[in-house]
Amino acid sequence: MLEALTKYSFLQNALIAGILASVLCGIIGVIITEKKLLIMSGGIAHTAYGGVGLGYLLGFEPIIGAGIFSVAAALIIGAVRRKNTAHSDIIISLLWSLGMAAGIAFTGLMPGYPPDMNSYLFGNILAVTKSDIYLMLALTLTVALAVTLFFNDWKTFLFDSGFAKVNGIKTAFLEYLLLILTALSIVALIRVVGIILVIALLSAPAACGALLTKTLKSRIITAMLLSALFCISGLTISYYFGIASGAAIVFISVIFYFILLIFKKLRTR
Repeated sequence: MLEALTKYSFLQNALIAGILASVLCGIIGVIITEKKLLIMSGGIAHTAYGGVGLGYLLGFEPIIGAGIFSVAAALIIGAVRRKNTAHSDIIISLLWSLGMAAGIAFTGLMPGYPPDMNSYLFGNILAVTKSDIYLMLALTLTVALAVTLFFNDWKTFLFDSGFAKVNGIKTAFLEYLLLILTALSIVALIRVVGIILVIALLSAPAACGALLTKTLKSRIITAMLLSALFCISGLTISYYFGIASGAAIVFISVIFYFILLIFKKLRTR
């Protein structure tokens, strides 16, 4: 594998993409897991499919369409969540379905079928390009900067949003910012594991970090390292055995979590 890395640029791109994905999973994955926003994040991810389909239909970069749809879904979900309506779960699930339906409808209006559509659904880290790397880098830096600038506020917000509000922290701003950062992270991860599997990659390393460490900072660092391990392992399996890269990465991360969970329960007993 190391020898192949020196020869093939697509493997180098894949390795860089995996490292950037690990940073995003470590930061955003831990926060959304702590705030129990995984279902909402799933809604944002699946809504992105509509943007991918629209991009193909109108002839612009599909990942840009995914970004527009994801951020729009994040803002709508944030507004619904803030109002605490009885129909919030229904609205989120309908957005989830609407995004997928829109993507199917848009691609159905095209002559033929986009050859790389499956890479947006299930990911293909081996097909990541230089432009994908630059986009992932920009989004990763944006997310890392936003979390670093408000790190103390994030800690208080995750501990108790009511307490944070009493202490003058703008919780509404943090909620909307978190959902937007989640949308951007999903866009960055689509090319690695795809829309269908992105929530597993966001949640599994964070869940492993929660089993191994206590503080927010240590969980983020642990999740980053584990995510890098999962991505590199999945990349290696994908390269040598021809298994879909996104599936390989998610499979390893989920199996690792269950092994860790079982080991911890046995140790506790």
